[in-house]
Amino acid sequence: MSKQVSRRACLGVLLLSSGFPVFSQLKDVAPPDDWVCPMDPDYHSAKPGKCPRCGMTLVLHVPDRVEYPLEVSHTPELLRANQTAILNFRVIDPATNRAVERFEIVHEKLMHVFLVSGNLEYFAHEHPVAQKDGSFQLPVVLPLGGMYRMLADFYPAGSVPQLALSTFFVSGPQLPANITESLAPSKGANLIASLRMDPEQPRAGLETKLFYTLDPSEGLEPYLGVWAHMLIVSSDLIDMLHVHPLLKDQSSTIQFNVVFPRSGFYRIWSQFQRKGVVNTTVFTVPVKDLA
Repeated sequence: MSKQVSRRACLGVLLLSSGFPVFSQLKDVAPPDDWVCPMDPDYHSAKPGKCPRCGMTLVLHVPDRVEYPLEVSHTPELLRANQTAILNFRVIDPATNRAVERFEIVHEKLMHVFLVSGNLEYFAHEHPVAQKDGSFQLPVVLPLGGMYRMLADFYPAGSVPQLALSTFFVSGPQLPANITESLAPSKGANLIASLRMDPEQPRAGLETKLFYTLDPSEGLEPYLGVWAHMLIVSSDLIDMLHVHPLLKDQSSTIQFNVVFPRSGFYRIWSQFQRKGVVNTTVFTVPVKDLA
């Protein structure tokens, strides 16, 4: 009997004793619980714990995925390059149309914000400060003029983890984009990352395995609950992907599995922590169509 029918199954066994049938009732057997990762719902476990991919706490039931709108404003109204500004964030509950006031922790923070400039030269991974009314504030000093894209990662209580995109503009000098293939080893603050891809030529819509070899790997530590954080952005800034490692082996290699949605160039920022220092490495990967 499946657990969809009954949470407990009662087994009956027909035994033979001295030629007479005897019906024996065995002890109730409880089927294993189905623990699921709210961020990676294809990961299941028979017992509670943490998701090995993203580090999220497993839950017994993942609510239906409903989008929670994110309202973004800023002070001053006109943003200028190299001047301090405040970004304000407010998450709206679609059921009540009111601001959400309670959030679950995602990778040791209540909200993660990734900021990328239009020419893909500026990258930041920040954590806004929660306010008493449930909103968030983030002080920023943006170095370039032009368009910025933002990806926010948050988890409203009672729902599922959310990703929200937003765009805003900054007044000031702009630098042209220079997006070309860049696969040479990338140097961080206290390590160097080398990238190997399988297949060597990524194809849109198919899975690509990204293998990072870190040198030195001694002293490598989890960063915000996982071994690494990765942000992938298409050259036109339409696609933004926040990815965590699939696994880390016993040596110096960290593996990510990625599906690039379209052909074109993608800039990839990856962050690793070694001996308390966060390293940000960057590659630019060309992706081709299937044909």
